Amino acid sequence: MASLRDIKNRINSTKSTQKITKAMEMVSASKLNKAEENAKAFVPYMDKIQDVVTNIAGGNTGADHPMLQSRPVKKTGYIVITSDRGLAGPYNSNVLRALNQKVQNNHSSTDEYTVVPLGKVGRDFCKKNGMPIAKEVTGLPDQPDFAEIKEIASYAVNLFSDEEIDELHIFYNHFISAISQKVTDKKVLPLTDIETEGKKLSSYEYEPDEEQILKTLLPQYAESIVYGALLDGKASEHASRMTAMRSATDNADELIDDLTLSYNRARQAAITQEITEIVGGAAALE
Repeated sequence: MASLRDIKNRINSTKSTQKITKAMEMVSASKLNKAEENAKAFVPYMDKIQDVVTNIAGGNTGADHPMLQSRPVKKTGYIVITSDRGLAGPYNSNVLRALNQKVQNNHSSTDEYTVVPLGKVGRDFCKKNGMPIAKEVTGLPDQPDFAEIKEIASYAVNLFSDEEIDELHIFYNHFISAISQKVTDKKVLPLTDIETEGKKLSSYEYEPDEEQILKTLLPQYAESIVYGALLDGKASEHASRMTAMRSATDNADELIDDLTLSYNRARQAAITQEITEIVGGAAALE
């Protein structure tokens, strides 16, 4: 049985850990509010740019662009969004498991795909499992600006434009609520999933022509999909870390209660033993 000093030391160390997890929970909660605001604020821009792209691509304009055309898939590109740090519950493991399953099911050789990891956890996972990495990005801030990811987004889009890959997918955690995130596999390119059925197309006058607008707008649209997924993923990361730290804090509470009970029982047993020895000693002197 552990000594009173050992139990007391465990109680004190658990209380110290609890203070850390509680502080991390509060920090993540604060970051979550800002990340959720950023993700929601980006939605109107995405809706409008999609409306324009849908109007040109889905209307009877006759405009066309390579990003709107499917071609035989010889090589696939995957962008995977993870965090730079752990202690985020299942946030990283879920999205990496989905990526690994997709690769195992769809590819028999590393020549058939390449990965662009955003985050140290994803990068380390790809290296450990021998996945080919085209380009990596680490150290992104908790509230990233578009300028900070434009280079990597443009790089991924150019891989498709230069026909180095024939499809581009992005894996990330879609933010639903503070306690719920869903792993999402979204096809970024080619843009063949633009829905026009049931939508009322707006009337626009284009200057210059539709072809030139598509040439400029489609790469921006694809880059915006990547940025939107990153904002979504950041909100999910903070939510997952907040939930994980809250669970850790609650578990520390339970452990402290159990250790305190064990300490009190051990202390009571020690007192009882001392009383027994005193009574026994007194009886021996009579």
